[in-house]
Amino acid sequence: MARARRLPRKLRPARKLRPARRRGPLREEILNAPNLVTMARIALIPLFVALLLDESRRNSFWSAAVFGLASTTDFVDGYLARRLNLITTFGKFIDPLADKLITMSAYVALVYLARLPAWVAIVIIGRELIISGLRTIAMSDGIVIAASQGGKWKTALQLSGIICLVINYRYPIDLLAWKGVVDFHRVGLVVTYLAVFFGITSAVDYFRGFVAGVFESKKSGRPDQAAG
Repeated sequence: MARARRLPRKLRPARKLRPARRRGPLREEILNAPNLVTMARIALIPLFVALLLDESRRNSFWSAAVFGLASTTDFVDGYLARRLNLITTFGKFIDPLADKLITMSAYVALVYLARLPAWVAIVIIGRELIISGLRTIAMSDGIVIAASQGGKWKTALQLSGIICLVINYRYPIDLLAWKGVVDFHRVGLVVTYLAVFFGITSAVDYFRGFVAGVFESKKSGRPDQAAG
């Protein structure tokens, strides 16, 4: 059987060169310092929940410590992003997501442990989801709504209330001006109720700003994407 003749090198089809693998911008965004800190905050959630659900005085204390550490990283990643000029699209997505994941995990676990009424968690989580939806619509239409002072109070009270409810037990406190026993469960409930109040009032302010922004965009002649 005759062998097939080999074509001269000039007549052979050229081999397709594989494109060189290049590190894309998304990978660079994910691996920058602020976003790594944010993802570390998400990684702390299972440890926080595991300690909280394994209910004991010691585990409740350490669970509160983990939650406090995770809350601190929220300020750290924001500071790094501004200081190093590393504000990215991925960071704008993952940072608020991390905040909501850890707070929602805390509220669900606290309801499960009967440390918090279910209606409180429903109001707070529902408020966060509604505002997140409105914020996404506003950003898609170029509407800028400044954060209100009530929203800042809501965030501070919300984090303080969660820490107190996670600690839960009574501890003796010895300060220079006051000495006594603090029931962290009761303190946490009061602070969380205040967070609900400021959360509702700030949500109303945000909705007013959203409606005003929509009507302003109509007057300026921009297409109203928020109406859908």
